[in-house]
Amino acid sequence: MTEQPTGEAAPGVAASARDLIKVYGKGEAEVRALDGVTVDLMKGEFTAIMGPSGSGKSTLMHCLAALDTPTSGEAVVDGTSLGRLKDKDLTTLRRERVGFVFQSFNLVPTLSAEENILLPLSLAGRKPDREWFDQVVDAVGLRPRLGHRPSEMSGGQQQRVACARALVSQPSIVFADEPTGNLDSTSSAEVLGFLRRSVDEFGQTVVMVTHDPVAASYTDRVLFLADGVIVDELRTPDRDHILAKMAALQDAAIKKAAS
Repeated sequence: MTEQPTGEAAPGVAASARDLIKVYGKGEAEVRALDGVTVDLMKGEFTAIMGPSGSGKSTLMHCLAALDTPTSGEAVVDGTSLGRLKDKDLTTLRRERVGFVFQSFNLVPTLSAEENILLPLSLAGRKPDREWFDQVVDAVGLRPRLGHRPSEMSGGQQQRVACARALVSQPSIVFADEPTGNLDSTSSAEVLGFLRRSVDEFGQTVVMVTHDPVAASYTDRVLFLADGVIVDELRTPDRDHILAKMAALQDAAIKKAAS
């Protein structure tokens, strides 16, 4: 993989990690969650990050999304090296250039669906692009629900609100952390279908942590982590190939633990 100049995005690169290391704890309690990860995440692609529990997949996403700070190495988003930013600038980057979708939806219960979708713009003091707002709302099929609060919506509808909220500010990249973890299969398919469409029709960049091979089969590329390093990847993945890769990783982990 070609090295890029520090803090500069290569053409087509939305985010990148360079020798990313993250260590939690000290001494005997030390856990090396990331052990020198180098990877480029490309613009206009839907990427899944997978691996056994404790492999470092969520840590990698959190470091790239400026939600956690690596112990060493460099995380770059949209050409900006995160390690060089002060807290205020990191907050601005997260709000204006990064979208988030979480397993637990993270909606404000007292706000309507429309107010939740527009919340990032409200916090930034920005007026919404109504044409883009309408496009996103219609893409997720939420127009009849815009006046409803989260408690009046199903889990799938709430997650579609969260997806619309992530896209309304037209971010450089959207990070989705187990976005279908709390959903049934029908709602999962709706959410994943929208994320897929956001890439294909809107040119969005989406990076998703998931343990679900069906969810990962919606993506363009799957990265597999084990013990804090990227050990494999699949292009144009399907469920069976993903399952085979995951089974091989699990077998390797069992053998390592037994040795």
